[in-house]
Amino acid sequence: MSDLKLFRIDSGVAAELTNSAMVLERHLQTLLERNMETLFGVRFLASEYSTGARHGGRVDSLGIDENGSPVNFEYKRSRDENVINQGLFYLDWLLDHQGEFALLVQRRLGAASAAEIDWSNPRLVCVAQDFTRYDEHAVQQINRAIELVRYRDYGGQLLALELVTAVAGKPLRQPSERTQAASDNRTRSGPTQDKTVSQYLEKAPESLANLFADLDATLNAFGDDVQRITRKNYFAYRRLRNFACVEVHPRDHCLLVYAKVDPSTVALEDGFTRDVRSIGHFGTGDLEIRIRDQADLERASDLLLHSYQDN
Repeated sequence: MSDLKLFRIDSGVAAELTNSAMVLERHLQTLLERNMETLFGVRFLASEYSTGARHGGRVDSLGIDENGSPVNFEYKRSRDENVINQGLFYLDWLLDHQGEFALLVQRRLGAASAAEIDWSNPRLVCVAQDFTRYDEHAVQQINRAIELVRYRDYGGQLLALELVTAVAGKPLRQPSERTQAASDNRTRSGPTQDKTVSQYLEKAPESLANLFADLDATLNAFGDDVQRITRKNYFAYRRLRNFACVEVHPRDHCLLVYAKVDPSTVALEDGFTRDVRSIGHFGTGDLEIRIRDQADLERASDLLLHSYQDN
């Protein structure tokens, strides 16, 4: 982020805003925790969470993301601190204490949220003023979901976050049908789908499978920071937060994409775009986009890019 420069424009005159890479003090951690859902798409659970007398440590911040994955935040407070190793240490502790985490979720967010937890690929988010190329290389060698986030503070008025590296990681196990169903049906009424989105894609006609491949390529081409997460009923595409959730519907020969775009800012088209703020659906996003062919995909690309850029 050393090349990033911000300017304030006043009466046509540009003035550069100076940034600081201050040591990440408690007040900045508190700021991130208070705004965790806005900044990261993660519901905040606890700060400085004790791992008990036997383990003798504290997790900087705990949360659960919009796809039901537990998230461990670790903040690098000194130049010599190895935040990645520290985070992996606490991530392993978290995996060994799933019941304790579920109780924490239940106390803070309720039983329904506790039923949504997906332990297949918990995330580690490391926040620091900077990372070395060795840090970036190291996380690529570890089959865990790890994100390195660099920050800059501009006089307490602006906060810049840069996703330096994101590794999706190899799932530790496939989520159970019960857990996935509870999570993915939290807003949609009616019976649970019998098949997973992966199964629907495998059985889809070649033309629809090819259309999905083109959509997948379009979403991944937005940036190197795009990650695809497979849920039971949808594919989630995210950077720091989800920006698109995709369902596969072979019977209707279409793909339904839920984008994080304000529907009130879009000229809705019947059969193509729909406001689903008050309609239950899988995944996250208030704008539904129905894609049946390449022409629809081309029309949708600007909306999807807008969703990516805002998340």
